[in-house]
Amino acid sequence: MNRRIAITLIALSCLAASAPLQAERILVAVAANFTGTAERLAEAYGSRSGQRAELVPGSTGKHFAQIVNGAPFDVVLAADSERPERLELEGRARPGSRFTYALGRLVLWSPVAGRVDPAGRVLMTGGFRHLALANPRLAPYGLAARQTLEHLDLWERLQGRVVFGENAGQAFHFVQSGAAELGFVALAQVRQAGAEDRGWWAVPATHHAPIEQQAVLLSDAPPAAAFLEFLRSEQARDIIRAAGYGVPDVY
Repeated sequence: MNRRIAITLIALSCLAASAPLQAERILVAVAANFTGTAERLAEAYGSRSGQRAELVPGSTGKHFAQIVNGAPFDVVLAADSERPERLELEGRARPGSRFTYALGRLVLWSPVAGRVDPAGRVLMTGGFRHLALANPRLAPYGLAARQTLEHLDLWERLQGRVVFGENAGQAFHFVQSGAAELGFVALAQVRQAGAEDRGWWAVPATHHAPIEQQAVLLSDAPPAAAFLEFLRSEQARDIIRAAGYGVPDVY
């Protein structure tokens, strides 16, 4: 049985028991970079199903540690594929439920117009004091940022200027607040802030490993399976795409 069929069957079982589900809510661990998009998805899902998805933003690494220590999440929307796969292999997630819901896009951004050129040359010229990125040990977007700097032979050279956020959301805040002049963040965060016109560099995909964001089911709660099935719908894919992410051609 393939993954699509497995999760669809679970979702159908939830529809068969729809009456007792009305008062239920699900707890969703969501990667910090995806928070704004997840809020729109949760709203659309609620309007469609009558169910409530409660979001808990944070770094994927921190969520993973919390789950290992017993945190009662029903669903994980991670910023990578490694940790959802580990959860599945370790028996902490429902077999066959894991899939890629979004393909992340890394950008170098500053709220000051013109500070970041379209080719990212500001990294070489050094016209800044602080460069923000998420902690590479906890956050996939931080790891992609480190890989990008290593690809450019700048990781060691810029160590004195790097400031780490716990997650992509905090890294974005550092830049938005002016604590750092520029930083590596998700395109979706820039788009959500309405700041695409300020100047940013779209990091080439060849500079870092793919940011393959995966979801996985952690509980037997029928609304949780239904929420994951909703993420596969065209309505959800349109929301994810509009936010600035890529979406897989097929699941």
